[in-house]
Amino acid sequence: MPQKYNQVSAMWAIGKSTMRSIFRSPQAVFFSLFFPIVLIVIFGSLGGGGGLSLGIGFDQHSDTSNAVYQAIIRTPVFNVIKTNQADIDDRLKKGRITAIIDVRKSGNDNGKEQFDVHLLTTSASQKDLQVLTTILRDIISGINSQLNPGSYDYATISQEQIPGRIYRMIDFYLPGMLGFSLIGSAIFGVSFLFFSLRETLVLKRMFASPIGKAYIVLGDGIGRILFNLTTATVLILFGRFFYQFTLSDGVFTFIELMILSILGLIVFMGFGYSIASLAKNQNVIPIYANLFMFPQYFLSGTFFPKTSLPQSIQWLINALPLTALNDAMRKVSFEGAHLNNCLPQIGVLVIWGLVIYVLAIKVFKWE
Repeated sequence: MPQKYNQVSAMWAIGKSTMRSIFRSPQAVFFSLFFPIVLIVIFGSLGGGGGLSLGIGFDQHSDTSNAVYQAIIRTPVFNVIKTNQADIDDRLKKGRITAIIDVRKSGNDNGKEQFDVHLLTTSASQKDLQVLTTILRDIISGINSQLNPGSYDYATISQEQIPGRIYRMIDFYLPGMLGFSLIGSAIFGVSFLFFSLRETLVLKRMFASPIGKAYIVLGDGIGRILFNLTTATVLILFGRFFYQFTLSDGVFTFIELMILSILGLIVFMGFGYSIASLAKNQNVIPIYANLFMFPQYFLSGTFFPKTSLPQSIQWLINALPLTALNDAMRKVSFEGAHLNNCLPQIGVLVIWGLVIYVLAIKVFKWE
């Protein structure tokens, strides 16, 4: 009596074949693993400081009627966080802002008010703190010269540091490199492979075989996920042991990063399937892929903080799938957040996934 065809075994065979073929591809290994490692070495060697954003918050008891406060909020280089005090304190402890500023009345000289600009910082903000204090001293110096030339100081600066996790450049760049690796491997890998299989009629022959269509796609997806999880593991361990990349909760953080990587890969592969079906020839695949990927490389906080970009387009930036993946990975790795704390970012990825797979199913071609 003939045995029933085993769809699961066929799916795993396709998955293993896909993973082997990717590992044997110099281009895939270079762009998924070695190129991100080179970037990590470059960025990791730049220093041990924090991010590039001069985010600040004001203490809720800060005096807002003086010239120093008005000058600070009008300075374009500062990204003033306007939220509740608990959120500002939390951002400071997690290294997401440089300092909390409290402008206090410090005295009175012959009827003239004096103020102290008190900076509350953490160990996470020491590199940016130098830039911040330099700008503040210039602002205060200008105000002192304007209001009281040659007389008393209208305002002075004082500092206080509270304990905080050290925020290194690698803590910003490595999650970005993970996203860079995942989106490139998923979109380019899937689109070129499936277009090639379709053009050589391999997909048509597979379609005529006993294995179901869904198992063919699942098999390729499993193989690609296993390959990318391997490269993600290497990148994380490389950053951890060579540049002290922060895994806030150790193994649990690593597992959550893997889960986010799988979710990101599934979403990005949907774009690869769609591009493979929409492309008329191999020459247009890089064009379609880069139209989707390149804007995200520069808008989604891969190489520099998204807060450096205009506030007017932040809504668009936060709606991009790579932004959601990068933000979630940074929150999990450095801030100690868990997946349930990243529901807005996960929601963005899920929405993109639903939309792109509806499109992929609609346009997918077997020949």
